[in-house]
Amino acid sequence: MFEWLKKESADFVCLQEVRAQLDDIKSEAFWPSNYHCFHYVAMRKGYSGVAIFTKLKPNNVIEGLGCKEFDAEGRYIECVFENFNIASIYFPSGTTGTIRQDLKYRFLDQFSDLLKERIKNKTPYIFCGDVNIVHKEIDIKNWKANQKNSGCLPEERAWLNFIFNDLSCTDTFREVNQNDSEYTWWSNRGNAYQNNVGWRIDYQILTNDFKGKVMDSYIYKEQKFSDHAPLVNQYDYEF
Repeated sequence: MFEWLKKESADFVCLQEVRAQLDDIKSEAFWPSNYHCFHYVAMRKGYSGVAIFTKLKPNNVIEGLGCKEFDAEGRYIECVFENFNIASIYFPSGTTGTIRQDLKYRFLDQFSDLLKERIKNKTPYIFCGDVNIVHKEIDIKNWKANQKNSGCLPEERAWLNFIFNDLSCTDTFREVNQNDSEYTWWSNRGNAYQNNVGWRIDYQILTNDFKGKVMDSYIYKEQKFSDHAPLVNQYDYEF
C-alpha cells in the first residue's frame, strides 16, 4: 500500500481499521516523510484504529469523539486547517449481534451531534471512512438477501438519508458516478471479490460548503490491499 501511496501522491490519506498500536509501526515505512502522520489507536491490541496522513500541516488534531465508549475503540480523528476540517472515521459494525448493533446506533447519534455542530459553526467539513452502511440498492450486489443484515438495515440507510437530505451533505462518489456494481468491500467468503459480490460502504462525505467541488471519484482495484478497496477523490478546492 505504501508503494502505491508514493505513486498516488495524495494530499490527504484517511485510513481506518489500522489494527496497530504505535509500538507496532515504528518503522519509517509507516511514517512517510512527505506527510504529517497522525494515528488514534484502540486500547485493544490488533483492533480498529484510524489515521490521517496530510501534506498540509494542521493547526490542530482532534482525537476521539469525547465519548469513552467509542474512543476506547479508536474510531475518530480530525485534522483542523485554516479553511476546512477533515476526519477519518471507522463506524462500528453490528454484524456480531444486538449488543454491537445497538452500539452502532449510539455511534450514529453521537456522530450526528458532531456533524450538526460543524454545520452550525459553518466549518467546511469532510469525513472519510468505513461507514459500514450501504445507501441504496445500487450500492450492494444482493439487495433483497441483505435487508435484515447489519449494514443494509432500513434504520441504518435512513440515517444516510438524513445526512444527505436533511443535512445537505454530499456523497462524493455518487456526485460524479452513477454506475452500478461499484463496491468498496467484499466478504472473504465464497469468492466474493472474484465474483464482485460486494458492498459500497466506504465514503468521502462533504458538507454543503464543498458543493460542486468534486472533480473525480473512483474505487481503486488494480491492486488488492485488504477486503476493502481505496476510494480516491479529486477536488477543485484551494487547500
